[in-house]
Amino acid sequence: MIDANQETAATIEQCAHRAHAGTMSFGEVVQTLAARGVEAYYADYRGKATTYYLATGQVVRVTLPAPAVPVAEAFDAASVQAAIRGAQSGEVKYPEFVERTMHAGCMGYMVWIAGRHVQYFGRRGEAHVEHFPSK
Repeated sequence: MIDANQETAATIEQCAHRAHAGTMSFGEVVQTLAARGVEAYYADYRGKATTYYLATGQVVRVTLPAPAVPVAEAFDAASVQAAIRGAQSGEVKYPEFVERTMHAGCMGYMVWIAGRHVQYFGRRGEAHVEHFPSK
């Protein structure tokens, strides 16, 4: 964690842990983080950490355990999309989402809160862009 005020850092960490436990939805996470000035965050499956970038230039990094699942060699955008749709419908909670996307060759993703989209990355630079649902 670098220079974020304690209250903001605590809120970010709480969001990370609740999402990881499957008790907070993506929409709730984004709304809470946006209210705290988070512009974007990067979930790095292989690094087992999520890094949050605030509009002030401050950065908060949260380390969380990752599933014991290797990231598949091939990137399967259709399977990533299926995991996203499952999460959007509420049928797939975050822990399962992570496993599904890792099996689909996703090594992490970047959430652009201010830009209202997510980029999912494969091991060879492949990417799938998913725009936030309309309000």
